[in-house]
Amino acid sequence: MSAYLGVDLSLTGRRWEGPDAELLRQAEAIAQRTDLAPAVCATLARAGVAPEAAEGYLSPQLRELLPDPKGLRDMERAAARIVSAATRGERIAIFADYDVDGGASAALLLDWLAAVGRGATLYVPDRIDEGYGPNVPAMRALAAEHDLIVCVDCGTLSHDPVAAAEGADVVVLDHHLAGETLPPAHAVVNPNRQDEDGRLAHLCAAGVVFLMLVEAGRQLRAAGRAGPDLVPLLDLVALATVADVAPLTGVNRALVRQGRKVMGWRERPGLVALADVARLDRAPDPYALGFVLGPRINAGGRVGQADLGARLLATRDAAEAEALARRLEALNEERRGIEASVRASAMAQAEARGLDAPLVWAAGEGWHPGVVGIVASRLKEAANRPAVVIGLEGGEGKGSGRSVAGVDLGAAVQRLAAEGLLLKGGGHRMAAGLTVAREHLEPAMARLAELLARQGAGAAGPRALRLDGTLMPGAATPELVEALETAGPFGAGAAAPRFAFPALAIRHAKRVGETHLKLSLSDGMGGTIDAIAFGAFDGDLGPRLEAHGGVRVHVAGRLEMNHWRGRSTVQLRLEDAAFASA
Repeated sequence: MSAYLGVDLSLTGRRWEGPDAELLRQAEAIAQRTDLAPAVCATLARAGVAPEAAEGYLSPQLRELLPDPKGLRDMERAAARIVSAATRGERIAIFADYDVDGGASAALLLDWLAAVGRGATLYVPDRIDEGYGPNVPAMRALAAEHDLIVCVDCGTLSHDPVAAAEGADVVVLDHHLAGETLPPAHAVVNPNRQDEDGRLAHLCAAGVVFLMLVEAGRQLRAAGRAGPDLVPLLDLVALATVADVAPLTGVNRALVRQGRKVMGWRERPGLVALADVARLDRAPDPYALGFVLGPRINAGGRVGQADLGARLLATRDAAEAEALARRLEALNEERRGIEASVRASAMAQAEARGLDAPLVWAAGEGWHPGVVGIVASRLKEAANRPAVVIGLEGGEGKGSGRSVAGVDLGAAVQRLAAEGLLLKGGGHRMAAGLTVAREHLEPAMARLAELLARQGAGAAGPRALRLDGTLMPGAATPELVEALETAGPFGAGAAAPRFAFPALAIRHAKRVGETHLKLSLSDGMGGTIDAIAFGAFDGDLGPRLEAHGGVRVHVAGRLEMNHWRGRSTVQLRLEDAAFASA
């Protein structure tokens, strides 16, 4: 298929691809059956929505899409043990991962337990001193003082730590890839167990915890007791789903959509305080959840106190929430500085090694383990390849990896650990963590590259920018943006619709901050649209557009509403461009 608008190589080095003939037919079929705008029909066609299902897709009902929790192995057993502990007044501990998903999962349980009149001990391991997941000393200490330990967003591969929890029952609620054997827990609920069918593999840990609470409520009702209302908890599920980059398809789409409505109530003090320090004045969209709130919640686990994020999400005290939010804001600023330093070194090293290999990787002395995952994401984006970044200290390195669509990084890392080239490693398709002995670093990365190459990593040519069609500035109205949003939310696994605006004149171009570019564009027939290109000066896009010399440009990106000083206007979040005369 020929390049869309003839753009074989854009200013960001991408080839533009438009909808194929089948998608165009599907969009036309939807248009004939509904009164939806063509741009909305194109978006639905790309999502695989059948014409007869279009109206229902735009109004997803959680009640209809929520799966039966008992479809997951060990679910009834896990819920029964937690209900028993709560109703009998047993001592409960929650062992949570230090990221957003772990914090939200812990807050879900803490909220639910508080609603039934029980408290729990929260334990979040220190990223540097303890590393990811349960460890033997912590589990042994918790077991000495508690009857039940619930591990959330971790525990599936923690055989020895679970075994060390003598005298206490352990329930694991997780979503990371499981091995051939499970730890000796009372129950392990995980849609990515090897004996699961994979239908719910897209759930994050908070989604698994929410399903467990649904089953717990069912068991309470069967016993003649009313359980807590679960709807107010959906804000936590939505936050975790987006921040953990779970695909926004199926029930995840409904969870996020309903969760954003709950956020609009502004009833959770922690999220209200965090939104305020981040200057968000409306219910966060998926971008804000993933790139504004998420990094701030993660900051405690990355460079500060590991349990700050979970405490923020769980607190019901407005003053405590404000103090925690401000602390996390400061830590996030500190994290940015550390990340920038590591990113520069890692990028230089990766470029010297080559960005066209099946695996892009870098390792450095003393690189902070709290930022290696973020830097791996940056390398992945730059190279369109799976990326791993490792911080070395003493005789070993601790690293984090991020993958691209179609390449299962977690499975490859898990195999590497099984082969003995890693001290430990695991994760899921798009992200993984690992620990490697210093002397095994080079052979481990070579073997990982080999495993990823077998999955097709590195075989792709120039990155493609997939577009849903063309629009003229006059068609980019608030009504169209609102209509497009009904087909969302958009994020991982459900890309936001992208449109090309052909042959526009740049009326005004202004650098904003250090790296962003604001543009005013015209079609020469009275139609205009404003655009913002974030990070444009991190590459060639900003300098090339700023020095356009009057040449018309094709621009591409996503439509959104820009709210500023009480005014709301449509703007294009510009992702790419190509000179029309090229």
